[in-house]
Amino acid sequence: MTRVWQWNRPVTVREVLLDLRSEREIAYTTVMTVLDKLHRKGWLRRERVGRAYRYEPVSSREAYTAALMNDAWATGDNPAAALVHFFGLMSPEQREALRDALRVAALFPPDPAGADSADGGPDTGGTEPGAAR
Repeated sequence: MTRVWQWNRPVTVREVLLDLRSEREIAYTTVMTVLDKLHRKGWLRRERVGRAYRYEPVSSREAYTAALMNDAWATGDNPAAALVHFFGLMSPEQREALRDALRVAALFPPDPAGADSADGGPDTGGTEPGAAR
């Protein structure tokens, strides 16, 4: 997924293969199998172009990371304590990034008129910074 996200456009198996081969030897069929599995799992969409497929991510790396963080946070019995521990693990740079994100999120407060999505956050379609609440 990292390689596909880095390209920031639809990619072929051959392109990913050549990119990976700059670091290690890998077979075409291995890359093809992995991209196909990611497609079947819903992580990638693909479009046939000639005899090949072009693959692209279904969501951004940031959206995927946010979903992982949300899933991890939801598994605990005490979300506040989990956040305190998480903040304690953060580097100064990560804490500054969190402060920046909270400032951006404050630009999208919940709508008092009730136009928010079912999860309590603004219905931004997942494209604005405040969407990952």
